[in-house]
Amino acid sequence: MQPLVLRSAIIAALGGLLFGFDTAVISGTTSDLTEVFGLSGFALGFTVATALIGTVVGAAYAGLGKPADRFGRKPVLIVIGVLYVVSALGSALATDWVVFMVFRFIGGLGVGAATSVAPIYNAEVAPPRHRGRLVGLFQFNITVGILLAYLSNFAILSLFPEDTAWRWMFGAEALPALVFALLVFLVPESPRWLMAVGRDEEAREVIDQLTADEEEARVQREEIKEALETEGDSAKVPFFTSGHRKVILLAFAIAAFNQLGGINAVLYYAPTIFESAGLGESAAFLNSAGVGLVNLLATILALTLIDRVGRRFLMLVCSAGYVLTLGLLTVLFFAYEGNFTGVTSGLVVASIMLFVGVHAFGQGAVIWVFIAEIFPNAIRARGQSFGALTHWTFAAAISWSFPAIAGNLGGGVAFLIFLLGGVAMTFWTIKVMPETKGIPLEEMEETLDLAGSAAMKAG
Repeated sequence: MQPLVLRSAIIAALGGLLFGFDTAVISGTTSDLTEVFGLSGFALGFTVATALIGTVVGAAYAGLGKPADRFGRKPVLIVIGVLYVVSALGSALATDWVVFMVFRFIGGLGVGAATSVAPIYNAEVAPPRHRGRLVGLFQFNITVGILLAYLSNFAILSLFPEDTAWRWMFGAEALPALVFALLVFLVPESPRWLMAVGRDEEAREVIDQLTADEEEARVQREEIKEALETEGDSAKVPFFTSGHRKVILLAFAIAAFNQLGGINAVLYYAPTIFESAGLGESAAFLNSAGVGLVNLLATILALTLIDRVGRRFLMLVCSAGYVLTLGLLTVLFFAYEGNFTGVTSGLVVASIMLFVGVHAFGQGAVIWVFIAEIFPNAIRARGQSFGALTHWTFAAAISWSFPAIAGNLGGGVAFLIFLLGGVAMTFWTIKVMPETKGIPLEEMEETLDLAGSAAMKAG
């Protein structure tokens, strides 16, 4: 692999690290935000969900408005870095609730755009034989960013006064975000984009730098040219048709189940959940860092196994883990909320850790791979955007409603709702989800009958 390929992919994938950091950093601030801004449970949920609403808008604009197609991948990556910087500093210095939410929304725009643009950039600068690993850097870095956010929150809590620590937690993101924005200036523009806009000579120069020899460069140029010609025809293919119903429902289901089990609520409110289970503030933050570490390690394990044991196996393990851990959490909170002891507090911590681990091993690793595989070539890009929008919409709804439900009805009710989502996912995985391991993309639709009987009738 050419050094420029690896350097460019690592720099672009830092957008995923900032994505993970930005989404998890708020977990350490919810108690302070409630006190400083006088928030109810409903208002706190909306405050947390504000960034996720921004993520939905950012993903929708990046997918439908296609700024990366108009201006290039590199300029958009720089803008994403700037959005992260502005959000971090603005959130840290916010003087009132509305101003705070505006800057969190801006950060969400960066997250949503990053989920669309950074993986695309890595896919386009990577030679085919290295593409899978380099695109996977983005997902890996998300889990690293989540862990760093938890560790940063724990360190800041120990170093800064309690009344200002939450501001430093948000502000800590500004430095890596600035570094990311500056590093993007050192990477080349995507050769695929250069060819798409007719800058063939510049594209040739970049491809020569990214490839090991002239033969590899020739193959990459031909591959890009063929893909661009195919996309020209694909743009005319409608998305929401009866022939695509089955595959659209599969994408919708896995994206919805990804959130209905409550993973984002746990990640965003981990310290609060641990404190409600009887842990002190410092212990709650430390165990939250443990959640981030489990998330990272389980993701690494899943990525090493996903092409060997298959997508359904990981999802079946995840489903069983959901039912076990969410069932235990439901029982613990119904029985002991407000009266946790050392043993029952430890069971809550262990259950949360295991829940995050099985999610990362199953849903976290499978969702984006599965969605990217099942759509036909002609609508794959739009299918990926549809899956992302479904995911982030459910993430916003769950994160918004969790504090109000837990505060008014109790943690037992909240985890019972998540348990029902886990049970539904289990039935879907067993009865509906197809296995896509080892099936070439070009044969996926025919092999799994993803077009369904409606398309056959239409034909």
